[in-house]
Amino acid sequence: MVMSQLHDKKPSPLEQTRLRGRRRGSNAASTAKGEGRRTVMRRLSPEDQRILDHLLSEEMDFIDSEAFYEKDAEQKIYEQAPDIAKPDTSWYHPVMDDLSAARGGRTVKSAQQVILTGAEEKVLFHQFNYARYRVRELQRAVWERATRQPTPEQAEEILRWHTISERIREQIAETNLALVLAMAKRTRMSEVDFADLVSEGNMALLRAVDKFDAGRGYKFSTYACRAILKAFSRQGMKLSKYRQRFPTDFDPKLERSNYLETKRADFERDAADEVKRIVLENRADLTDVEKTVIEHRFNLKAGAEPGDEKPMTLEQVGQIIGVTKERVRQIQNKAMEKIRVQLEANFLGVQVEQAEGQTPPEQNAASRESQITLS
Repeated sequence: MVMSQLHDKKPSPLEQTRLRGRRRGSNAASTAKGEGRRTVMRRLSPEDQRILDHLLSEEMDFIDSEAFYEKDAEQKIYEQAPDIAKPDTSWYHPVMDDLSAARGGRTVKSAQQVILTGAEEKVLFHQFNYARYRVRELQRAVWERATRQPTPEQAEEILRWHTISERIREQIAETNLALVLAMAKRTRMSEVDFADLVSEGNMALLRAVDKFDAGRGYKFSTYACRAILKAFSRQGMKLSKYRQRFPTDFDPKLERSNYLETKRADFERDAADEVKRIVLENRADLTDVEKTVIEHRFNLKAGAEPGDEKPMTLEQVGQIIGVTKERVRQIQNKAMEKIRVQLEANFLGVQVEQAEGQTPPEQNAASRESQITLS
């Protein structure tokens, strides 16, 4: 439990005595004007002081809930909540995975994935928003003071609840990192660099965590998907406006790399060559009629070079083998299926484990190449 972990380590009797002495000295010193502020400065590190100043500069926003005002709300929300597994994010290297999908290493499916149920999401978001609610209450208590400065105890409480909220926020975001990567791969924009797209999606995911209301009964992934897609759209519009304002200063060679396009073109060319070898060596066990149809339809005769002669139409091939063009189409489709199976088994292999429902772009390209541009 979050709260129980915070109190596991208890001070020794000697340390308790020292702490009581420090508190008495602190209370006596705080009676002087301005002394409370200097006491806070002595007890906080520069980084904690910076965070505290930022928290006291604006009111904390949170999603309210009736559970926050119940008796023993803190105990119910934290100590009585079920344990929720934390995600493993060691697989998350989006740019490297995209550029070199065939390399070994951890992927989304090979890593231990945590899929939250609706009830688990509600627990986490209640804990997250309750922590922010407590920060807001402490902010108001501080602002009601004449000096508008926190006591040492208030400063520690604000920082403690802020740390809890940030830790839970990070846990929710890390659990849904795969969602950003899947959406970025699905909505690839040629004018936007992939790394920039993923970065924008991650920022949208964090904003979605801040704004999501789990009490409405919806899954967080549904809300986050819409937020991520809107962020992608805004990024595309932003880049489009930049090009319109600075048309002469925009150089695609400097703004982004064409490595992905070059790699994909090389892959398609290699796949087409492999298909040609499969046909000429008859590794797909084509019948004589099927081989004749493929050779004439796509100009794959032995020794033929691209551009030597145009591929024949279905009707022309039908006249050669003595069947109708519809029958030629059927023979062609059957032969193409045999070639595709041979290509995937011995050339493509299993190159990358994709999220469910997605197909590797290289396999799509190879399939198109084998069906359309064999020559």
